[in-house]
Amino acid sequence: MSPETDLPIPPPEAVPDPAVEARAAVLARLDAAKVAADVAETSYRAEAARRTEELARERAHAWRRADLMRSLATALDGIGDAEMAAAAGQALLRARLGWSDDSEARAEVLARFAPVAVALFEMESEAAPQTALAAFEDWYATTRQSAFWYLFEHYLPDTPLVDF
Repeated sequence: MSPETDLPIPPPEAVPDPAVEARAAVLARLDAAKVAADVAETSYRAEAARRTEELARERAHAWRRADLMRSLATALDGIGDAEMAAAAGQALLRARLGWSDDSEARAEVLARFAPVAVALFEMESEAAPQTALAAFEDWYATTRQSAFWYLFEHYLPDTPLVDF
């Protein structure tokens, strides 16, 4: 016996099965598709949530804007001059925001709101009150880094009346 015959004979190289390789490729594509679908769904849900929040904020601001201006229009009924209109507008805003005490910041907001009341009182054009309100909102957003309408979101608890 020769030393060459004592060595084990290696098995013949396995010939790849084309069907196995094809199935593996199909499964890899399906796995990639499920990951891509998951990423797309997650992205869509995040975008939808962001957009829903944005629309809800715009809706809330539009309702608050319309409600305040409607109340202001009612408050201006019977007012005799622009100075009284400004004062009525400031009083209305102070009451709506629950501002019973004064501060420098509040005084500035009230002073900047007065032209809105005057524009609604004078009605020089249909666009004048909206333009004045937009200018006020822009000023507020620029100086306070938030929308004016967020002031209306603060919950003011009822103060219980106590008789002694």
